[in-house]
Amino acid sequence: MRIVFMGSPDYAVKILDELNKRYDIVALYTQPDKPVGRKKVLTPTPVKKYALENSLEVFTPSSLRDDEIIAGLKPDFIVVAAYGLLLPEKILNIAPCINLHASLLPKYRGASPIQSAILNGDEYTGVTAMLMDVGLDTGDILTWDYTEVGRKTSIDLFNELAVIAAKQTPFVIDNFSKIKPLKQIDAFASYSPKIKKQDGYVTFESALIIDRKYRAFQPWPGIYCDAFKINEMELVDTDSVNKAGEILEINDGVVVGCAKGKIKLLKIQVPGKKEVKAIDYVNGKRLKAGDNII
Repeated sequence: MRIVFMGSPDYAVKILDELNKRYDIVALYTQPDKPVGRKKVLTPTPVKKYALENSLEVFTPSSLRDDEIIAGLKPDFIVVAAYGLLLPEKILNIAPCINLHASLLPKYRGASPIQSAILNGDEYTGVTAMLMDVGLDTGDILTWDYTEVGRKTSIDLFNELAVIAAKQTPFVIDNFSKIKPLKQIDAFASYSPKIKKQDGYVTFESALIIDRKYRAFQPWPGIYCDAFKINEMELVDTDSVNKAGEILEINDGVVVGCAKGKIKLLKIQVPGKKEVKAIDYVNGKRLKAGDNII
C-alpha cells in the first residue's frame, strides 16, 4: 500500500509512525521550517524531523496549488493529520484523502478543536477519520472514537487523541472498501478558530474560565493577566463569591479570589523576569491576605 502522508506537529508523528510500520510511505508533506525563539532559529516540524531520522522523502511547500509530485507517486491513499494547508481539488482527485481530525465532527471544524472542547467544558471529545472534500473539515465521516475530557490539558488530549488516531488510521485503510461514508449534518456544525496570543488574557471574574483557559492554552499561548503570566495554578472552587484579585490565603501557594470562584497560584512570571513561586512573589511585594494581587 502506497501512502503519501501530510502533517506537521507531534500529533501527526504518532500517526505517521504507526503507518510507517505497516505501509510504504512514498512521501511526506509538512509545513516549511519556521523561526523559533528569540534568535529566530529556523526549526523543522516534528514530522520533518521524523522524516530525516527515518530516511523518508519530505517536501515543505508553502502551497499545494502547483504541486505535480503527488500524482506521479501514484499513492493508494493520502493521509492528512494537522497539516495546516488546504488540499486543492486536483490533489483530492488523485487518491482517497483521509483526514484525522481531533474532534467529533461536525463539531469544531477548523484549527483548534482540542482547545475548543476544553474551553467549552465538553464532557467528551475524540478523533474523526474523514474523507476529505474541498471544504474545511466538511467531508464524509468514515470512523470516529472518543475519550473523556475531564481535567485534562490540551497537551494531555493531544497525546491521547494521537494514540487513538494512530490505531484508527490503519483500520480505515485496511477496511476502506467496506466502510460506508456518513455525510455530516451541516446544521450541527461549529468552528474552532486559530488560537492567538491575546486569547490567553484572563481577568479574575471567573475561576472556571481561568481554569479552562489554563488547561486549553498549554503549551501556547499560556494565560496571563495585567500583572503577570500564570505558569502553574490549581482550581479551588467555582462558586464562591469574592473580590476579584483579593489574596485569601497564603500556604503552599497563593489562593486568590475571583468574582466567582477561587484559584491557587503556584508559579507566575512577571514580564521580562524569570518564573518564581507565587509565595515568593507576594513575599517580595510584602503582600498579605486581604491585599489585592492585581
